Amino acid sequence: MNFEYLLYMIPGLLLSLFAQAKVKSAYSKWSQVRNYHNLTGMDTAEQLKPRVGLENVKVTRTKGTLTDHYDPRNDTLALSQGVADQPSVAAMAITAHELGHAMQDKTSYGPMRLRSAIVPLVSFGSNIGIFMVMIGVVLSMANLAMIGVILFSSTAVFSLITLPVELDASKRARQMLDQTGLVANEEERKGVKQVLDAAAWTYVAGLATSILQLLYYISVAGRASGRRR
Repeated sequence: MNFEYLLYMIPGLLLSLFAQAKVKSAYSKWSQVRNYHNLTGMDTAEQLKPRVGLENVKVTRTKGTLTDHYDPRNDTLALSQGVADQPSVAAMAITAHELGHAMQDKTSYGPMRLRSAIVPLVSFGSNIGIFMVMIGVVLSMANLAMIGVILFSSTAVFSLITLPVELDASKRARQMLDQTGLVANEEERKGVKQVLDAAAWTYVAGLATSILQLLYYISVAGRASGRRR
């Protein structure tokens, strides 16, 4: 890693550390607070599914901490052990958030569909784009370097689309928990909000990091154009 790249990435790194601290703090606090209805993540999912029309969603366990996710390819909600088996406010919030993604899938939520559609492009562009930028700079081929930048920019686009997808899932989660009465009091409502807001910071940090990386490679590609002149 060169010094110039580090200078570009320091703001993103600091924001990422801040986001990680927020998530750790919120999860540590609210994973220790038992929810009023004594529902684990698995219980929360089973309570919510029939009430919001997601009976087809399968709920499984997965290894790791905060590795919870919804897979639209097979309508499966995977919950980490700390969420699946603990009757905490944090477990309830995280489970509802992932079911929010299931609701997006069911309703063909536009940004989620778009994000899924560009995954192959992002996978290709993030790897090939950097290679093309570097080759373009070495050979003073400005056009090749800029094509690389355009390909790599797909990562920033992906992060940009991801942010509203995650915010919308959290919004749906809060609505689900309120409308079904699983959130029993203001303390639980506060805990759910803190857990979901903390998670949102990770996606803000991800977007900032992607944009800073893109700016760095635009700067690098500009050298190819300068050498050509």
